Amino acid sequence: MAIAPKEEGLPASNVRAGTRTARSQRKPRRPAAETREDILNTAEELFRTKGFTNVAVADVAAALGMSPANVFKHFHSKVDLVDAISVRHLEAMIERLARPDDRKAPPERLLLFVEQLMESHLQDLQKSPHIFEMIVFSAGQELACAEQYREMLIDDITRIIDAGVESGVYHVKDSRKTAEVAAMALACVLHPVLIAREKADILATRCREVVALIDTALQNPLAK
Repeated sequence: MAIAPKEEGLPASNVRAGTRTARSQRKPRRPAAETREDILNTAEELFRTKGFTNVAVADVAAALGMSPANVFKHFHSKVDLVDAISVRHLEAMIERLARPDDRKAPPERLLLFVEQLMESHLQDLQKSPHIFEMIVFSAGQELACAEQYREMLIDDITRIIDAGVESGVYHVKDSRKTAEVAAMALACVLHPVLIAREKADILATRCREVVALIDTALQNPLAK
């Protein structure tokens, strides 16, 4: 009785077993949040060391050993990267920034709050110039970080004004609307682009003068 020749290669059972083993040895897919965080960390490091304008999305991808398409899957553009890094930076700033002290009189609280925020910006501009470069690049574009910062600023000023109204120091009907106007006036000492190249002593004087003007307006009975 003739014996059929043995087929080359492994038996089907061994092939299937090998396939299962290979699958079991594959690294588990990383959560998207971790990949996103790696991209942000790498992008910010490259922006810091090489300069924001000198880094492309392809450079970020190469540093991570992935394709640009994989970066674009998480961030659709370089501007989106800027926005995400700025939001993270803003959240860290808010975390370390003390909230207005309820024990102080509203006029004093307002001045201390603005001075502290301005000083925080000046420190950031000195320690992290790439953040300033990113802000300049993205000026005029609607970014989530800008809106988040604006809302934080208005919320805190509104609380101070409400406390002043409650204590009889301020005379305002719509504290939120008034806070929005005050925030616009304070841009001259709080917007990074406007304070980046100004001398610290000039900014300190300007800050006190602008806050004093706002405070005077808030205390005016005709403000209603």
